[in-house]
Amino acid sequence: MSSNKLVVVGQGYVGLPVAMRAVAMGWHVVGVEVDPDRAARLAAGRSYVEDIPDPELAAALRSGRYEPTGDYARAAGFDVAVITVPTPLREGAPDLSYLVDAARSLAPLVTAGATVILESTTYPGTTEELLAPLLAEGSGLRPGADFHLGYSPERIDPGNRTWNLVNTPKVVSGTGPASLAAVTAFYDSLIERTVPVASTRTAELTKLLENTFRHVNIALVNELAMFAHELGVDVWEAIDAASTKPFGYLRFTPGPGVGGHCLPIDPSYLSWRVRHSLGRSFRFVELANDVNDHMPDHVVRRVTEMLNARHLPVAGSRILLLGLAYKRNTGDAREAPATRVAGLLADLGAEVRAADPHVDPARLPARVTLVEAGAAELAAADLVVVLVDHDAFDRDTVARHARLVLDTRRWLPGPLDVRRSGPAAVPIPAQATRHDDAGLAVESL
Repeated sequence: MSSNKLVVVGQGYVGLPVAMRAVAMGWHVVGVEVDPDRAARLAAGRSYVEDIPDPELAAALRSGRYEPTGDYARAAGFDVAVITVPTPLREGAPDLSYLVDAARSLAPLVTAGATVILESTTYPGTTEELLAPLLAEGSGLRPGADFHLGYSPERIDPGNRTWNLVNTPKVVSGTGPASLAAVTAFYDSLIERTVPVASTRTAELTKLLENTFRHVNIALVNELAMFAHELGVDVWEAIDAASTKPFGYLRFTPGPGVGGHCLPIDPSYLSWRVRHSLGRSFRFVELANDVNDHMPDHVVRRVTEMLNARHLPVAGSRILLLGLAYKRNTGDAREAPATRVAGLLADLGAEVRAADPHVDPARLPARVTLVEAGAAELAAADLVVVLVDHDAFDRDTVARHARLVLDTRRWLPGPLDVRRSGPAAVPIPAQATRHDDAGLAVESL
């Protein structure tokens, strides 16, 4: 590494934290962001990634070691390049067009001894089968011989105040021993611990394994929550009890669905690869997809049941959704289940209003009015649905002013309603529904 120059392609929730940490550790960083609006915001010191506050971005700019740009030419002469571009699904198949564009743009800038690392989530084989040939064609150099090439899956968890880029162990790999050494040396300059694996395919599979594990287990408790409701059992109490076992059990909790890039997308990369390469189905992934994809439908069924029990139709009812992001304390609304919940309720004729202090109003679902979760708004709602348990929401205010709440996150304290309907219905225990002095009723999934 001669000039200590790093280029990070993609300045989103993965790339920007890498760039900021590298600046702090003395690297000269070019942050390539092809979205001109984003690049302009970064140059003005305005962050759109919640884990990177404006003062941290401003300090990086003042240091003279951070340059956000849409011009790949500014990356010439780099020692290390890290690719963190999106890898979405299109009609069930991986869309690697962003990766292809990045590789073709970087390739002419690759020099002997440089290191290129892919962090974007993808299927096993992408680094060697797609990225390596593109870089070789555009540079005239041999990956793994003339320059170093590796894969290191991102493990960024937006909003996590305990585990971050620095203290989360980083899996690293390379196309050969020299590449592995170069990739490891780079990340050793940024983070506390690296975890080398034998091949880029292993590293690519590691990322998919991590998220598939979560996806499948969340699907298990989501389906269990639906059955528990029908059986008249409090699934949350059962989860609490099971969580006391000190071995052989990991706690997962139900919710209105899954969102973000990881869980709705990453396991499908693995399923697609298995079907595409082996001609077989990955049944666990496909079943988990089916369960988690339909949790918003279950939320809407519960809304309908709750309103019907109080002689209210969904059509014309005023429903307040708390949370539009896919997870708490972030503004990331990608693949958020709240979007589908809002759409289904609007289709049924409900007046849908939503509160979320983190989500960009430009990402507001259609037919939804953005409001603040104040006393008047809560009191005016026929039903409040807690979809995301942001710290910014005030439990006491909701408890004092809401009349009826469907709590999909077990956010409000107190016993939750496990009422059910149907020919096999059982009586509801007196303590199953929590009512406070204001007449609030809270029900779970």
